Amino acid sequence: MFLLKPLKPLKPLEPYVPETLSAYDLSLEDWQAWLKENGEQSFRAGQVFDWLYVKRVGSFEEMSNLSKALRDKLTSRFKFVSLKEIARQESKDGTVKFLFELSDNNAIETVIMKHDYGNSVCVTTQVGCRIGCTFCASTLGGLKRNLSSGEIVAQVVQAQRLLDATGERVSSIVIMGIGEPFENYEAMLKFLKLMNHEKGLNIGQRHITVSTSGIVPNIYKFADENMQINLAISIHAPNDELRSKLMPVNRRYPFAELVEACKYYLRTTGRRITFEYALMGGVNDAAEHAQELASVLKDMLPLAHVNLIPVNFVLERDFKRTERDDIFAFQRILEKQNIPATIRREHGSDIAAACGQLRAQHMESQ
Repeated sequence: MFLLKPLKPLKPLEPYVPETLSAYDLSLEDWQAWLKENGEQSFRAGQVFDWLYVKRVGSFEEMSNLSKALRDKLTSRFKFVSLKEIARQESKDGTVKFLFELSDNNAIETVIMKHDYGNSVCVTTQVGCRIGCTFCASTLGGLKRNLSSGEIVAQVVQAQRLLDATGERVSSIVIMGIGEPFENYEAMLKFLKLMNHEKGLNIGQRHITVSTSGIVPNIYKFADENMQINLAISIHAPNDELRSKLMPVNRRYPFAELVEACKYYLRTTGRRITFEYALMGGVNDAAEHAQELASVLKDMLPLAHVNLIPVNFVLERDFKRTERDDIFAFQRILEKQNIPATIRREHGSDIAAACGQLRAQHMESQ
């Protein structure tokens, strides 16, 4: 049997605190405190929030119900726009992918996806990724840094501004872009609360999904947050040996530990977990893999759901997509074992929509 040596748990990353905060880095409570400290009335915080998230203005100068002195003070203290559009790709299916430049010249991706039920925005939480999944473009070039909460927020605001032109709105958010959200936990949590705030974009918690590769300690932590945010786990294999080959994070947080953390989440929240499973031809898509996966998940019913993902082609990776008939066969095996399973609809197949691809192309061109 092929065995991989376990690795030590990942050393926690330092949160990224920009030298100059952006307007989106502050919660309503932060604004109230800052205004009070600077000799202003705290109710102005609600006005600032309204300008940022409801009217979605592009500068402090446009906040016309604030005094000129306060607008000047805000302009001198905070950055307003932290994202610069480098590239935009639009798919025939309506998917729009952005490549944004940050203030330190790093680049990130954000995607708008069109669904029958509304518009979903997929956001990035890190510049690069250190998880090292062998089938993913996001990890190419390694990890540069975490994003601030404001840099994550700004992605949704930029997407909403584009949708404003056609009278549409962001109806849901998926935190599945570049990076591991649970490695940038505090910034992610602040982002979630900002998105859900009734005075902000007011996106319901049940319309937000966060995906993790299995940072076990923070799955327990997230369970205890008592939120209604949807949780997805990138699983991609039904056992330790195969998962460790595909996802090195499994050597730090072994499969059995991940399964126990998932069961704790289910007991604590009573909410369903979606298990994401990218199908790779000849690697993890055999009938025995489906049977083994069903065996792992049966104790989590009825709160376990599998989302089967035909793997995206990545030039730098050597994986091929599972044949269509084999995808359906894998799904049928799960369903015969009473494991609900869906097949993810593809978005942006005619553009570089796979996570990290557009950024990888940009890095190569530099």
